[in-house]
Amino acid sequence: MLLSAPISPNKTSTSKKYPGTFITLEGPDGAGKTTQLRIVSQELKAIGCEHIITRDPGGTAAGKQIRRILLNTTNPLSTMAELLLYQADRAQNVAEVIVPALEKGLIVFCDRYIDSTIAYQGYGRGLCLQTISTLNEISTGGLKPDLTLLFDLDSEAGLSRLHPGSYDRLEREALDFHKKVREGYLTLAKEESNRFRIIDASTSLTTVQASLRKALNEKLALNLPEG
Repeated sequence: MLLSAPISPNKTSTSKKYPGTFITLEGPDGAGKTTQLRIVSQELKAIGCEHIITRDPGGTAAGKQIRRILLNTTNPLSTMAELLLYQADRAQNVAEVIVPALEKGLIVFCDRYIDSTIAYQGYGRGLCLQTISTLNEISTGGLKPDLTLLFDLDSEAGLSRLHPGSYDRLEREALDFHKKVREGYLTLAKEESNRFRIIDASTSLTTVQASLRKALNEKLALNLPEG
């Protein structure tokens, strides 16, 4: 299926409200979001701020197996098989990890979520955005993030940060694919500016960390040092 005209694939979603706060981190490969999340998690623990971290794919025992299939460089997958595997992982993660934690009033950080599928499988692979939107709705029950932090970085710069010997199946895609992914992310951020906060990931680690703390302070009414 070909990429449809640019639309806002998530605007029709409705999400049940939970006591907790759901925050997702997105960005192209090499943007450093996982490292930044690990650092800020230690700071949150130090001030007694209860939270959990999960990832998409791989946030559950079943998801870890799905992740191995998805990222293994020896697995040839059709674009639709790839899309459905991501959705299966997400459905399990939402049911087993994310919703139970939100029901308990916790802050939930998820390293990638529905926007990754739109960016990678939609803009990158060229699958129909409306199909992806429908599947995202089904797999999540309409659960959307309260805040999405987009770590933005030029595609060439992001790939240069990765060790070539450790490239996974998606990281090995051509540069043009990664440029389309970034374009998809920026389009989503523009369409849903109330949910997205863009963080310039091309700057130093400490500068990026300060931007992350600022976004979390504003959303969660915290007092993390911003640099």
